[in-house]
Amino acid sequence: MSDQPHLQVKDLSYRYEPEAPLALDGVSLVVPHGQFVAVLGHNGSGKSTLAKLLNGLFLPTEGQVTVSGMDTRDDGKVWDIRRTAGMVFQNPDNQLVATRVYDDVAFGLENIGVPSEEMPARIDEALKLTGMLEFADRAPHLLSGGQKQRVAIAGILAMHPEALILDEATAMLDPRGRKEVLDTVQRLNREQGITVVWITHFMQEAATAQRVLVMDHGKIAMDGTPREVFSQVERLRALRLDVPPMTHLAQLLRQRGVDIGMDVLSVDDMVKEVKRLCPSCLNS
Repeated sequence: MSDQPHLQVKDLSYRYEPEAPLALDGVSLVVPHGQFVAVLGHNGSGKSTLAKLLNGLFLPTEGQVTVSGMDTRDDGKVWDIRRTAGMVFQNPDNQLVATRVYDDVAFGLENIGVPSEEMPARIDEALKLTGMLEFADRAPHLLSGGQKQRVAIAGILAMHPEALILDEATAMLDPRGRKEVLDTVQRLNREQGITVVWITHFMQEAATAQRVLVMDHGKIAMDGTPREVFSQVERLRALRLDVPPMTHLAQLLRQRGVDIGMDVLSVDDMVKEVKRLCPSCLNS
């Protein structure tokens, strides 16, 4: 694997129209190979704009974006960049084009000119990785929202990407569908080493990432581990964001004089704190 940064942004600015305000303003960012990064921000903060710039769907107004060393401004590298950094959007119905799951996964391979004899193995592999192989002959419109999104991910995986950029890919799903998709992407990151940029407005999803970025008015306002970021409850609220439920509960307990840790993110964290404070409480 290359030692160079996987996704790199230098002094990046972007505006949608010549006279429009900047949607991104002087952003610099490095994402190493294999990192799982969650990106948070209120509506209009610039997080979805950043996603489209990382994939080459948008080009910088100023600055530079490189994907595995390839500059997104290089017209000759467009398809290589989009193969390397696959994009998954919010609405899975907008990404499904065929009447059969198998054919939908094949669609991207046909577009990039993969020889027909190579396609079956790549399609089967992608469907296995997303847990959708048994649905290969199913009509996509008969699937649940989470299953549809997993098919969309399979279509990208078949192209052998090195990174997945997911722009609020669970926003339209129910809790079960959100868990299916997040579990799938976490496993791909863990077992396949795929770099993940996970844009979300669900704090509990972001809490499972290795790194959290918080966007505000087109800039990166916070950058750190989930514990580092979510421990700053008041700062996040000033940015119009919430915190994971257990983090909120821990803050309420601290306000009532309970000596509980600042970095509680999950139920497991809360259980550990309760055990620390009252070793006998959970044994009764």
